[in-house]
Amino acid sequence: MDKIEFRIAFGKQVEKFRTKLGLSYRALAQKCDIDHSNISKIEKGEVDIRMSTIQELSKGLDVHPQELFNFKINEKS
Repeated sequence: MDKIEFRIAFGKQVEKFRTKLGLSYRALAQKCDIDHSNISKIEKGEVDIRMSTIQELSKGLDVHPQELFNFKINEKS
């Protein structure tokens, strides 16, 4: 899995938790210190993020940060 695939997989996790809670980008942004436009970019895997952003996302989504990384990694041979 390369960097882009990893970011996309992480973004899908964020999107999964956000939609499960019925939150829009703006609603999630209000629950954490992240601009709503950046949440969209994170979910699409378009940006690298900092540890502090992961912490804010987990706070806004009410999940442990570890849960945001609970996705399958496709190993290439």
